[in-house]
Amino acid sequence: MGQTLTYKILSGHVVGGKIAAGEQIGIRIDQTLTQDATGTTAFLLFESMGTGRVKTDLSVSYVDHNIAGFGPENHNDHLYLQTIAAKSGVHHSRAGNGICHQVHLERFGKTGVTLLGSDSHTPTCGALSMLAIGAGGLDVAAAMAGGPFYLTCPKVLGVKLTGQLSNWVSAKDIILKLLSLLSTKGNVGWVVEYFGQGASKLTIPQRATITNMGAELGVTTSIFASDEQTRIFLAAQKREQDYQPLAADPDTEYDRVIEINLSELEPMAACPSSPDNVKTIREIAGVQTKQVLIGSCTNSGYADLMMVAKVLKSRHINNMVECAIVPGSRAVLNMLAEAGALADMISAGARVLECGCGPCIGQGLSPADDTVSLRTFNRNFAGRSGTKGDQVYLVSPETAVASVLTGEITDPRDLPKILGVEYPKIEQPAEFTINDNMIEPPLSEEETAQVKVLHGPTIVVPEMPPPLPEKLQGQVLVKCGDKITTDHIMPAGPYLKLRSNVPEYAKVVFNCFNEQGKPSFAQRSLELKKEGVVGIIVAGESYGQGSSREHAALCPMYLGVRAVIAKSIERIHKANLINFCIVPIEFAEPGDYGKINLEDQLQIDNLLEAIKDLDEVKITDKTASFEFVGKLILSPRNREILLANGLLNYTRKKANG
Repeated sequence: MGQTLTYKILSGHVVGGKIAAGEQIGIRIDQTLTQDATGTTAFLLFESMGTGRVKTDLSVSYVDHNIAGFGPENHNDHLYLQTIAAKSGVHHSRAGNGICHQVHLERFGKTGVTLLGSDSHTPTCGALSMLAIGAGGLDVAAAMAGGPFYLTCPKVLGVKLTGQLSNWVSAKDIILKLLSLLSTKGNVGWVVEYFGQGASKLTIPQRATITNMGAELGVTTSIFASDEQTRIFLAAQKREQDYQPLAADPDTEYDRVIEINLSELEPMAACPSSPDNVKTIREIAGVQTKQVLIGSCTNSGYADLMMVAKVLKSRHINNMVECAIVPGSRAVLNMLAEAGALADMISAGARVLECGCGPCIGQGLSPADDTVSLRTFNRNFAGRSGTKGDQVYLVSPETAVASVLTGEITDPRDLPKILGVEYPKIEQPAEFTINDNMIEPPLSEEETAQVKVLHGPTIVVPEMPPPLPEKLQGQVLVKCGDKITTDHIMPAGPYLKLRSNVPEYAKVVFNCFNEQGKPSFAQRSLELKKEGVVGIIVAGESYGQGSSREHAALCPMYLGVRAVIAKSIERIHKANLINFCIVPIEFAEPGDYGKINLEDQLQIDNLLEAIKDLDEVKITDKTASFEFVGKLILSPRNREILLANGLLNYTRKKANG
């Protein structure tokens, strides 16, 4: 039986373990990426490892999240990242150069290599047939120091694409269709591999839209074969030397196969407030909208934005709609300007924002109360936009531009009839405008000796976890429902600038659950911590879905949380919990979740013994007077990390023999 594309790349990079689904393996990492919202902590941890220069083939530090600079915190981070990159042999992409995923796809992506990024949308580069995986910053720091990345060897879901997209139907509709079939939960331990005649017709930017938003499935990553489309894209980037043909063997048998006929797809939307709450545009057409935002790392390439510009040319956006466009990279922005498309957008009444994450992460352009916002982004978690009770729909650029003209959710296939707009088919450029003068290449070893790393006053080295107790006695500090995202745990938006200062950022842990006039989660946690009582989080299914932000583990650890007990925990967040010595426990009987109440006192008598050898642990709810069983789904390495008081201590011990 032939190999999947996923297993071909894994086999060429494995340094420990057996390539078989469900087995823990360690793989060599060729490239890493960090961004400023996660990268500052990652580099502080990398510094503490004392390894000097990075050991990867290529590492890039991007500044794309906190670029507005409200107060000194953001620029302090930028200067630190710029100087630590120079000191560490890392490329540095400055603020304004573009979103990490778009820029990495354009300038650094390479067929067949592994990429580990401290951002959950790192799988974007799977469009170039890279094994691109999102992880917490501490895992990325360890990879930069030359260590392998450990993961569960995945099962592979083959998605066979047949047919061809119709006019006004886009790659965004493909991934929305898959989300409607698989949902955002229950897909941990899988990789999605696209194949088939329909896949071969998709351009690299179209594939990137799909692999980017594949992160919302909760899978390890998504990947396409490297074929003629790959060669064309890399040649246009003047990097054809980074191309090689690579695909699954013809006789490959996938663990599961789903077939999607592209010819039958129609425009879709993810309705509030989850990426898998998918409906067709026909079902929701007519809903009035007051805001349309186009761009982000999901839909901000040249073809998407040129299509928008062509539709807007000589027209005007609806007077009651706020419209903003976010190009993904400076290269795309330059090419839009050269083609006159920028002028067409501005003349139509659109605002053009800086190349960065911006409103996608709640950095500006929050919608008004009780209004609908259409966005071509990848996430619409409740409150992520910065507005409590927001109504955010995720749509394609085609649907977005149709709706911005009419003022209501509009099927773009109706544009020829209602506004006389014909579909503008945009060809990918044969050659991109290349200007890398905002990417600072690594310095030589001799030059790095002269670099002084700038640690601003708002940058605080993270506190490391204390040892776990043999007998854990704790209090339930919060009881959450299903699908709790890292945005719920650690809000972004205006709080992002605090990520370099854990004591400050920790003050807003679970901010969305805090009640006015009552002590916050942080205040209650710290009070118990002073009394020697640890905190416990209880949750439902799919706890920790969403971004890779390790602060969703690091800040609770700082507050004294030592265990999470949930029905299920998502992959990246579970790894982050282990890295910062918070024990991830899953209910053996999901019904026990309903018996536990807020502020219940829980006790585990043999915690260290269980972590060392057992797959289950007995937990006593002393308040409700009952016992239940928790599952410890841990690899041998996971157990060693927890017993070593976290990944950083574990890495140091390994380095010292």
